[in-house]
Amino acid sequence: MPAARSAARRPDVAAENPRREAILDAAFTLLMQRGYERTSTLDIATRAKVSKRELYQLFDDKQAILAACISARAQRMRRPLDLPSPRDGATLRTVLKNFGSTLLREMCHPAVIAVYRLAAIEAERSPEVARTLDTAGREANRVALIDLIARAQASHLLAQGDAAAMASEFFGLLLGDVPLRLILRVAAPPSSEEIDRRAQVAADALLRLHPGTIT
Repeated sequence: MPAARSAARRPDVAAENPRREAILDAAFTLLMQRGYERTSTLDIATRAKVSKRELYQLFDDKQAILAACISARAQRMRRPLDLPSPRDGATLRTVLKNFGSTLLREMCHPAVIAVYRLAAIEAERSPEVARTLDTAGREANRVALIDLIARAQASHLLAQGDAAAMASEFFGLLLGDVPLRLILRVAAPPSSEEIDRRAQVAADALLRLHPGTIT
C-alpha cells in the first residue's frame, strides 16, 4: 500500500505528525479564503511550508485533506459516545445529554459553520465537498448515535423499534433550525445554557417517547 494511502487511512498514526497539522491548518485557511475549486495542493503545500512530496506522503489528494479536516471535527463531536453501554436510564439520559451538548456546541463553532457554507457555495462546481461533509461529519455522528440507541435497546433501556428513526427524532429536537440560521447569518450562536437546555430536552423526549422496560 502506498505511503499516502496508508497515512490517509490511519489518522491515528499521522495525527502526531506536525507536518500533518500544518497541512490541515493551511488547507482550512485557504479553503475558507478561496474555496475548494480554487485551492490547489501546491497552494496548500506552499502555505504549510512543506513540499508536495511531503504532502502526498500523508494524503492521497485534496479531497483526502478536506476529509481529514472534517473528520477531526467530527471525532470531537463523537467523543461523548466513547463510553461503556449505559446500565440504567439515568446514565443513558446523561450520555444522551452530553452527546447532544457536545454535538450542538461543535456544530455552532465558527469553523464548522464555515465548512457548511463552503459546501453550499461549492455545491455545483465541487459536489465532493458536500459528500465529504455528509460522510465524515453528519453521517458519522448519526451512525454513532444509532449504535448507542441499539445498545440501549439491547439492555431494555429503550423500546424496540427503528434505531435510525429514533436517532432522527433526537437530532430534530436537538438541532431544529439552529445550524441553518447560523449558516444564513440570521442568528447568533446559542449560549452554553441554551445548548445544554436543548440537549436535555432532546434526551428527555427520546426516553419519554420510547421507554424501555428497565429504568
